[in-house]
This record gives sequence, C-alpha cells and structure tokens, in this order.
Amino acid sequence: MLTREFDYELPPELIAQEPPPERGASRMLVLHRADGFLEHRAVTDLPEYLNDGDLLVLNDTRVFPARLLGQWADTGGALELLLVRPLARSGAEHWSCIYGSGRPVRAGQRALFAEGLLEAEVTERGAEGNCTVVFRSQAPLMEVLESHGLTPVPPYIRRQGEERQTRLDRERYQTVYARETGAVAAPTAGLHFTEELFNALEKKGVRRTTVTLHVGPGTFKPVKVDLVEEHVMDAERYKVLPETAAAIADCRKRGGRVVAVGSTSVRTLETVAAGNGGTVVAAEGDSSVFIYPPYRFLATDAMLTNFHLPQSTLIMMVSALAGRERIMAAYREAVRERYRFFSYGDCMLIV
Repeated sequence: MLTREFDYELPPELIAQEPPPERGASRMLVLHRADGFLEHRAVTDLPEYLNDGDLLVLNDTRVFPARLLGQWADTGGALELLLVRPLARSGAEHWSCIYGSGRPVRAGQRALFAEGLLEAEVTERGAEGNCTVVFRSQAPLMEVLESHGLTPVPPYIRRQGEERQTRLDRERYQTVYARETGAVAAPTAGLHFTEELFNALEKKGVRRTTVTLHVGPGTFKPVKVDLVEEHVMDAERYKVLPETAAAIADCRKRGGRVVAVGSTSVRTLETVAAGNGGTVVAAEGDSSVFIYPPYRFLATDAMLTNFHLPQSTLIMMVSALAGRERIMAAYREAVRERYRFFSYGDCMLIV
C-alpha cells in the first residue's frame, strides 16, 4: 500500500494544544464497522455502546518526567536530553536517550542537570540524534527526575513556558489509572477516563483489566517510505500479567467483547496473541508489531482511540480495524464537525 493513501487535510487550529477544561469532557465519534454509520456523541456516553460482560483493556503505563534541560560541563552550552529506556548494564544508570545540542556529541562528553545535582556522560553516539548516557547523582535518578524533569509532550503541542508546562502536563498528560513507570508518551485514549465513567461502566456490567506497554518516542516516528510495508517500527517494552490473560479468557468464554483502550493496548494484545496461536497469555518482551491493512485481528474486537496524524502508523492501525475508506471518511467528518485532534483531543469509538 502507498503511504499517501492515509493522508488527509487537517486545519492546524484543530490540533488540541491543551486538554479540555475537565477530564472526561471530550466528544466521541462512534464508527460502526458493519456499515460505516457515524454518530456524534460524548465520551460519557461510552456505557451505552458496551454490554454486560464486555472487557476493557487499559494500558497502565505511567509517564515519567523524562525531559532534561542542562549544560555541557566544559562550555556551558545548552543541552536537552530525552530519556527513552534504561539499559541493562551493571553498576550505574545507563540510558538510551535522544539529544538536542548545538554541538556534535561524542563519547566522553559530560553534562550537568538539575542545578548540578545530576551528571551525565555520553558513552556512545548513535544515529538520528540518539546516544547512550550514564547518569551519576547522590539521589536516585527517578527522584531527581521527579524534582527537575519535564513531562515530554508531543512535538505538535507547543508551550509558552516550562513552568506552566510542568503544572498542566504533570496532571493531565497522565491517565488516572497510571501505575507502571516507564513511558515517555501517554496512552492518550486513556486520558478521557474518570472514576465517574468507570463507575458507570461497572454498573453496566463492563469489566476491566490492564496491560503495560511503555510508550516510546517511536509512537511519533513519521513514515518516511513510499510503501507502507517498508516501514520499520521501534520496539517498545510490554508486560501481560497472568490475571490479565485470565480475564481475557473469561471474557471469551462468556461471549463478551475485548475492547482495547488505545493503540498501545491493541499492540500489546496482538503481539502476544500472534506469538501464541491467537491466545493472550502472560508474557513480557519487546513489541515491534506493525498493524496495517489487511491485518487480521486476533485479540481485539472494538477500540477506543484518539484521532491520529496523517500518514502515521496509528491511522494505519485503525484503518486495519475498520477499513481504510471508512476511517478516511470518518476523519473528513471529524474535520467538518471541528473535533479536536491528537493527544489532548477528542476520541473515536470503533465498534
């Protein structure tokens, strides 16, 4: 397939720069897979579309303040680091990072962060702005990050001040059920959920369970090839607990639907199912599955998702679930109706 087949026109003013004033106040476009019928609703109407016995699968990863602003130790020049994932090396905190600097980066360079409380030494320079860094500090690294790091919001969200970014995004670029620290991007379909919505779903008989997939910056990686099939996904760490596998098996036995909240939940479920004969089992590892039409879903029956970037791997995923023509028609309708797009935007329910 051609990448340009997943393009659409999006007025820049529809890209949400901030969350809605209240969590759970977003609009929800409902797409019926059977006939392409569209309904304009609110996310608070979600219980109307789910049945007694259905199972919500949520990604419980927690975004950590992975963005650091600092200076080179020798010149005082500015440096920005985005911590992506820890590396299994003994004796110190080694991390794979993405850097931004006005000077070339090479092994042996040192930088200071957190008012000098944290030192970083480059141990290896990678390709495309990547490097490996070892951190040294008196306090645990995560403790330093919580005090001095910034929440790494997507590049299409532009903030006027770092202080305001910290206040707003620490709370709202995080799901209410986040538990497992390790993501540098939020599973944004989960941002719409409140305890009130969970209570309404529970009264309807809808169950819920969690998976963990630590979302990396690769979720925003553009597709730069003309042919979809030639794109390579970045790997992201996942874990499925035994109780989650049991909940999904029980859902199947009672005839309920598995409703994935967000693309990261879908990716986790499909990765595990593909490696285990179509069954979701307890497992952990790295997922690099790339879902695009005509993918046959093994573990996902319905999906709640935000609106995604043109020509992105995420719009390709939802096109695999609902059909490219129907998804593109739904996106044109969302633009006409002035829905809010991307991470802090409105959502779509595919049933």
